[in-house]
Amino acid sequence: MAGMATHVITGAGSGIGAAVARRLHARGDRLVLHARDAGRAKELAAEFPGAQTLVGDLADPDRLSWAFSHQSLPDRVDSLLHIAGVVDLGPVGELTPKTWRHQLDVNLIAPAELTRHFLPQVRAARGHVIFVNSGAGLNAHANWSAYAASKHGLKALADSLRHEEHANGIRVTSVYPGRTASPMQAKVHQQEGKEYDPARWIDPESVATTILMALDLPRDAEVNDLTVRPGP
Repeated sequence: MAGMATHVITGAGSGIGAAVARRLHARGDRLVLHARDAGRAKELAAEFPGAQTLVGDLADPDRLSWAFSHQSLPDRVDSLLHIAGVVDLGPVGELTPKTWRHQLDVNLIAPAELTRHFLPQVRAARGHVIFVNSGAGLNAHANWSAYAASKHGLKALADSLRHEEHANGIRVTSVYPGRTASPMQAKVHQQEGKEYDPARWIDPESVATTILMALDLPRDAEVNDLTVRPGP
């Protein structure tokens, strides 16, 4: 992707999202970084000088459109990068509707709403929408039902969007990282009652490398699905 491209990124505060934002910021691209509240937006603005921030709570997708209507938005978006996510494990017999809704709202409905909102700008740029999914978006295991359901839904969202927007020149990629060393992974290990050793898992920088590879691929090609697993 040549020139000064504009990227809207969720989840830029840590893990994979932070790694991607650092790479794009270093090469001089324009960043529009989503934050859940004004305090987080201030932290992101300090970490990425020159970046624009966009405030809206992904846990309340019904209000995202209203929140964005009171803020300045870019006229064109070269990439929309859905990287933010939440996880709460538990057996089906114990998960409450609140726990289900929270993960579905943040991991699935909010990305759908953000995509709906920014689709005209992405069309204007013949841009790229990237969904950072999860290995759980392909296979569901015990105690992962709500999270995996949200990520299976995210795969469906990406697949449908790809078919709908192909004629408009929009590329759509789903990335399925395995366990990645991040604050989310530390939380997962805590919920699993296991000791967390980040050295055992994928470095967020490695996942960022695969995302930028898909993003920078020449226009004659498109990566639809990309699975990234921990190395041997």
